Amino acid sequence: MAKFLVRGGKLLEGGIAVSGSKNASLPALAASLLFSGTPVFQNLPEIEDIKRMKELLENIKGGQLNYEIAKKIRASILVVGPALARFGRSSFPHPGGCVIGAPASPTSLGGRPIDVFLDGWRAMGAEISLRSSTSDVKSPKTSDVFPRSEIVHSIPAYAISAPRGLRGCDFTFRVPSVTGTEGLMMTAVLANGQTILRNAAQEPEIMSLADWLNKNGAEICGAGTHTITIEGRAGKPLSGKAPFFAPPDRIEAGSFAILGAAAAKEMTIKNFPAEELTALLAVLKAAGAEFEITHNDHSLFPSITLKRAAKLRAVNIQTKEYPGFATDLQAPYVVLATQAEGASMIHETIFEGRLNYAEDLNKMGARIILCDPHRAIVQGPSNLTGWNLEGPDIRAGLAFLMAALIANGESQIGNIYQIDRGHEKIDERLRALGADIQRVK
Repeated sequence: MAKFLVRGGKLLEGGIAVSGSKNASLPALAASLLFSGTPVFQNLPEIEDIKRMKELLENIKGGQLNYEIAKKIRASILVVGPALARFGRSSFPHPGGCVIGAPASPTSLGGRPIDVFLDGWRAMGAEISLRSSTSDVKSPKTSDVFPRSEIVHSIPAYAISAPRGLRGCDFTFRVPSVTGTEGLMMTAVLANGQTILRNAAQEPEIMSLADWLNKNGAEICGAGTHTITIEGRAGKPLSGKAPFFAPPDRIEAGSFAILGAAAAKEMTIKNFPAEELTALLAVLKAAGAEFEITHNDHSLFPSITLKRAAKLRAVNIQTKEYPGFATDLQAPYVVLATQAEGASMIHETIFEGRLNYAEDLNKMGARIILCDPHRAIVQGPSNLTGWNLEGPDIRAGLAFLMAALIANGESQIGNIYQIDRGHEKIDERLRALGADIQRVK
């Protein structure tokens, strides 16, 4: 298994560009099932999750997801709605990918519930059955949903169909859900009649998806607000005349900004979506980080230049849905907090147990107290030293890499597949900034 070998303690210097957004690209790829032809995609990041999604779409048959591929990527759940809308049925396993928070139940995604999808599809007239015991071979018998269904051993699996067609509905999310909003919005595009999604998530990736679908014939209003209205096309596919261009990845951009504030002599981040990161920038300013945002007529997005402050101040943060402080930036920020003077309270309100990685940072010399599954106190500044760590997910894995860059001595970061799932050629890009990092086997 590949790992990163990092020799830390060097200040970073130079420029780095933000890649295309993973969280915008994945639902757009899933939405390709809504089109009559194959739409054009531009600026997609070269990451493992995108490769998996393309592979999943290439192997879909009559709405049925390939179980072996789908169970490896959490975003596979995004394909189900478009498949149901296009083919009238789908079959899918429990999605894979990051496991965050409490252990998964039959209707949760590693702590992230999928019942919001199931409830929404039922409201649109779908019928869903749970297959709790499955086999890893092709059945010689014809099932009541699919002939010769390929199903995988020991994971929950679902069959979904709309025998009387999908109908528009008025659906309210119990709590805002990004993937839930995207999934039901895509399903509604080909449904019969009007769908209203209330208490919807407001993330920019939802707006990006809706804008692109509208350019190709969809009728979606209100994306980016808590109420989204979709006029269904009664099964008529979209045109595909307008290509999808992935916007900059705001989570990667924010992570780089945190790294710059903690470990840069002078670092410029290009294609920086500053308007989507106002909560982070406010926190960095309060912490004493030095940065300047500049605009270029030749780019849609500005650049930001950051320097490591002589003295960082402790700041309390609380993760919230957009436009609040993103939960995906919580782990990188905790690394910065280890270098700030004073005690920082970190309150994770989105996912239970997402602070568990902190125990590994303590092995490097951090002083982090886990108060409960949602809160931690980071006492700084701490002199971090190299350690061997395993990245449990994309965000914590990147946080470990950032900590290794700051630390004195040598660190090894294992399970780097998790980092590769979300960040394109991260080792090469960091080396361009002067980091001493190698990918080894």
